Amino acid sequence: MNLESFELVMLRRPADATPYDEATLERIQAEHLAYLASLREAGHVVTNGPVLAQPDESLRGLTFFCTGSTERARELAEADPAVRAGRLAVEVMTWWCPAGTMTRPGTTVTVEG
Repeated sequence: MNLESFELVMLRRPADATPYDEATLERIQAEHLAYLASLREAGHVVTNGPVLAQPDESLRGLTFFCTGSTERARELAEADPAVRAGRLAVEVMTWWCPAGTMTRPGTTVTVEG
């Protein structure tokens, strides 16, 4: 079996997440989304997104990097404005999947906001 390697980053809300007012939280979230979009455009991120209905509410999202090393993925993930602001923490690991399977589409949903 041929496998492809990616770096999986789990984004978690720390128990001691830095508190901010609503306007600052909105700015941090917008910067977070823009940063991840820039990583996708640059080819460092294959895909990313939030998780819902998770049993562990601290888990906020997943990002699949294609950088070639967990060290580089960690460096990029820790530069995320939401991580730098203390709103998210990262867990980085290597993830393998059967070659070519990251291209299958999922169910399309529309999210407002």
